[in-house]
Amino acid sequence: MLSPTSPSCDAHSLARAAEALPCLPLSCDFYHAAIEAPLSSEDVSGNSNWCRSRLSIDAIEKTFIWLIRLGVLRREVDGQGLTARVRLTPMGRQLLQQWPKGLPKPGLLQRLRHGLRRRWPRL
Repeated sequence: MLSPTSPSCDAHSLARAAEALPCLPLSCDFYHAAIEAPLSSEDVSGNSNWCRSRLSIDAIEKTFIWLIRLGVLRREVDGQGLTARVRLTPMGRQLLQQWPKGLPKPGLLQRLRHGLRRRWPRL
């Protein structure tokens, strides 16, 4: 398990990802499923339990890319290279352990900060 002092998982990265996860359209069930097996955007779009609202495959892929940038997901690798499937990273697992009852409900200020950070990631 990663600690907040390890170089790949600093406190700022953990805080940013912890603020982002509740604001995203993916449910806690998705993150738990991503621990068990690699998932593609097609898999997610076909499962209503994993999305809080109906999303297109492109919207799910954009969410995956944002979660990869945050350090919560990583692309699955096979013999040919990177695939369209994603898995949860150790940091993602650490975040899920903070919320055993599911993702918390984000407040208005949290959603606003997340929206700004997603559009301008350097903030």
